[in-house]
Amino acid sequence: MIKLLLTDHSRTTIIIRLMVGAVFVSEGIQKFLFPDKVGAGRFAKIGLPNPEFLGPFVGSFEILCGALILLGLFTRFAAVPLLVIMIVALASTKIQILNDSGLWTMLHDSRTDWSMLLGSIFLMIRGGGKWSIDSLITKKLKE
Repeated sequence: MIKLLLTDHSRTTIIIRLMVGAVFVSEGIQKFLFPDKVGAGRFAKIGLPNPEFLGPFVGSFEILCGALILLGLFTRFAAVPLLVIMIVALASTKIQILNDSGLWTMLHDSRTDWSMLLGSIFLMIRGGGKWSIDSLITKKLKE
């Protein structure tokens, strides 16, 4: 359990946590507020199976894991489902854009996806940083 909470002591990791966490919480909430546009309706449009289940399921994970990352609680663990979400998002939407419109259009349309993917990888590797609940817990366990 303690290995899952281990983190570096960087003060700047909070910047990545705020970016990744806030975007995922926002996107998850929007899947419930605007299901036809960014939730189940979007999933149906791109051909994902069982979109009425998958939309709220993914939205719930985005909210929960995004909030954990904002708090810096179980940061490494919370980054894993978000990595999966971003890989599926890139594979299910951006490959078609690449085929239809070319590399530069795909890169432009996927800039947030790449930022969230790389930010999640960073947090999975480094942990929540100095100003995280993970850091507080590990400090208490070491005492």
